[in-house]
Amino acid sequence: MKNNFVDSIKIFCKSGDGGSGMICFRKGKYIFKSYPDGGSGGNGGNIFIQGNSNICTFIHLRYKKHWIANPGKSGGKNNRTGSNGKNILIEVPLGTIVRDCNGNLIMEVNKNMEKKMLLSGGIGGKGNASFGNKKNKILNFNSKNGVKTKGKWINLELKVLADVGIIGFPNVGKSTLLATITKAKTKVGNYPFTNKIPYVGILNFNFKSIVIADIPGIIENASHGKGLGHNFLRHIERNYILLFLIFSEEKNEKKQYLILLNELKKFNPELLKKKRLLVASKSDIIKDCDKKRILNEFLNIKENITFISYKNKNEINNLLKKIFNILINKKTIFS
Repeated sequence: MKNNFVDSIKIFCKSGDGGSGMICFRKGKYIFKSYPDGGSGGNGGNIFIQGNSNICTFIHLRYKKHWIANPGKSGGKNNRTGSNGKNILIEVPLGTIVRDCNGNLIMEVNKNMEKKMLLSGGIGGKGNASFGNKKNKILNFNSKNGVKTKGKWINLELKVLADVGIIGFPNVGKSTLLATITKAKTKVGNYPFTNKIPYVGILNFNFKSIVIADIPGIIENASHGKGLGHNFLRHIERNYILLFLIFSEEKNEKKQYLILLNELKKFNPELLKKKRLLVASKSDIIKDCDKKRILNEFLNIKENITFISYKNKNEINNLLKKIFNILINKKTIFS
């Protein structure tokens, strides 16, 4: 099942046209003068966007890219108003950004079952009954057609909503960390590779739920399109904490961190204002002298680093407490 993670897509949307008003005159056995009796047309169907927490990608939109709402029905005799066109509901994953073809922001959908109108249907036209009354029983041939709507292409873009985003170079152990602290089923292997899609896991800690995302490996010049490029850098924009995972066997830990910071800065300088956690993996194979060297290197740039081993539960729990202590002050967490 390749390319099932669809995080951006272009679809065509058109709301329904308004129904036409009717021209009709009522005349009966005891009615000596005809008077306008045509009903107004119904309104066209609206198009709504709704967030659904059970959807993770836009895969369900890949084979249905045209969404056209039904028009309103025309008005009828006896001043009957035509029925409205049926509304259309497009469900999207949380974290969806809707833009027009020029890149202008239309809306964002971040809450489950949050429903927003994308396009409103055309208003139904007035029938000739609207231009006359029983006091003024005159022949009136006036009516209006319903408002015609125009369709347009829109771009849907997904930014994964997560409390913590794990960032690091390929093969640094991000997937292993996510699989260790959550029940996420990630691809893990003892050879150089990187996942090509973000993985998301739920951490239950102190009776609270924390969403953690494994962002695909970032390399130098990723902001300029190298490697996986900036396809997944945008997912970092929706993370509250950025967890930088450093591979300590290369003996260039500080350089790794500065490269990652530089790529985030090039992509979006606002990312550097987010909360950060700096973590060094595989502490069980690091010598004490190397740990001191690493600590001093990062203290020189006013950064604290936490050492973890996936085999040491105490070190993992220490990391989880640090994550929890940062998130405990976040008002929107633990909804």
